[in-house]
Amino acid sequence: MSESAPAATELTSQYSTQVADDLERNLKEQERLSGEIAALQGQLAALQHDHTVLLNIQQVLGTPPAAATPAAPARGAVPAPRKKASAAPAGKQSARKAAAKASTARSGPTLVDLVREHLAEQKEPRSAAEISTALGRQHPERTIKATVVRTTLEGLVARNQAQRTKQGTSVFYTSPDASDPAAQPEGGSGASD
Repeated sequence: MSESAPAATELTSQYSTQVADDLERNLKEQERLSGEIAALQGQLAALQHDHTVLLNIQQVLGTPPAAATPAAPARGAVPAPRKKASAAPAGKQSARKAAAKASTARSGPTLVDLVREHLAEQKEPRSAAEISTALGRQHPERTIKATVVRTTLEGLVARNQAQRTKQGTSVFYTSPDASDPAAQPEGGSGASD
């Protein structure tokens, strides 16, 4: 019996070592997968943010939505409960923004129209920040962000309804006819503000 006790102790020791090694490998694998999941969730959040920004840009540009619904998630995608929990506050905020945009659209001109009119009234090139500040003062009931104004201006430039000039690292915008000296009245006090 004295021989079986050391053998059992040695076997227990081997099992204990193997279990400890397996636990360590298991924890390392959990950490690795947790890191990958966190990275993927970050990428998903960035893509969802980009999607929202692109939809807003599309709305500002007045182009019809091509495919407003996201593609069907692949197998193994983020589980629905996690998605619903993180999307709930954003959904309420998006609904409020949509309602605000709908009421603004009914009660006044679009941001594209406002920016185009503002540029037409200016004698000198203006930056997106200057334009957004001026429009914010003229229309305090609207939320006008510089990034959205810049996107709107770039859309106008793409449709030849505005012109862009660079001075160093700064970008300035003008109405297409404002840059044509023949279109400007001499002594020009044509601004209405």
